[in-house]
Amino acid sequence: MGTCFLGCAGNPSPPAPDAQKTSNFESAAVEPAASAGEDLGDPKPTEVAVDAPNPEVKAAEPPPPALETAPDGTEGIPCTSAPERMSCIPAGSFVRGRDEAERSNEMPSATIWAQTFYMDQYEVTYAEYKTCQKEKRCPRSGPRYTDFDHPDMPIQGVSWFDSLAYCEAHGKTLPTEAQWEKAARGPDGEIYPWGSEPADCEKAIIKDDTGRSCGLKKAISKPETGRPWDVGSRPVGRYGLYDMVGNSWEWVYDWYSRSYDACGDACLGVDPRGPCDGDETCKGHSQKIIRGGSWYWDETRATGTYRRAHFPGNGPHFHHFGFRCAATAQQAQALTTSEPAAAGKTKEAAAPPQAG
Repeated sequence: MGTCFLGCAGNPSPPAPDAQKTSNFESAAVEPAASAGEDLGDPKPTEVAVDAPNPEVKAAEPPPPALETAPDGTEGIPCTSAPERMSCIPAGSFVRGRDEAERSNEMPSATIWAQTFYMDQYEVTYAEYKTCQKEKRCPRSGPRYTDFDHPDMPIQGVSWFDSLAYCEAHGKTLPTEAQWEKAARGPDGEIYPWGSEPADCEKAIIKDDTGRSCGLKKAISKPETGRPWDVGSRPVGRYGLYDMVGNSWEWVYDWYSRSYDACGDACLGVDPRGPCDGDETCKGHSQKIIRGGSWYWDETRATGTYRRAHFPGNGPHFHHFGFRCAATAQQAQALTTSEPAAAGKTKEAAAPPQAG
């Protein structure tokens, strides 16, 4: 299948009147009379008083950019105030997939249209998930490795069901695969959250020549396997999002197909949700999708297009996957007017740990 293209400080108080007159008089330059025989030279130009700008008159603000209309006539929704620790990804078309990829499940590329949505700026942390669990709003779940319980580390070892339950408990949902990819790649089809340069340890938490986790060792047992770093330990990417590639794999909403061609129309058009439109069950589909790579894998997984499949129950083979949540424009509006109880990050912008 070829590439599909679809349209897509306060104002100062004025001086008292007498003070104003004194100021104007004293500021006027009075030239002394010329003495006899003095060369006057060129006459001085007449000084013209220029009114100072009125601080109460504001310059006209430029109009917001026009929102793109979807091929089916759907109008884009303007971004509004984002819920805490979320970013707005504006409506419009973007390039999904790529034609020259080592893995066929990333092919072919197509132009997709996504409505305005909001995305968590950080992967959900261990502390956030465990708070939800303690409040009995989320299933008991989490990592099975030692040294994976740092409060600001992304939660690991949760199933797709656990992840969705957490998002719904906070008035959100899991991002669709299309939403995740737009948030990671932007509208122009760049492969990485920062542009076109491949991932390295200055940009993402991955495996490199120093070892897994950019050389950060895991404590107690099997230190060489590494572990995730605290969320936000690398520079922010587009849309104000952190760790869209590397650090932790992230569950997304859709059922998995072996390629976009195999998925067909369910993966095309406006706000696609994948096979069976993401229904609870989907004949012929048993796995969900994980995106973004992780601390355990090298730069080849840390792209905006790499797709991995796994069973939503995180079995029979258990894996350490994480997630972040998304919100529709309607959900975001509800969150900004009536925030549900939520655990915030336990510390602000923690300094990255030093690689061991």
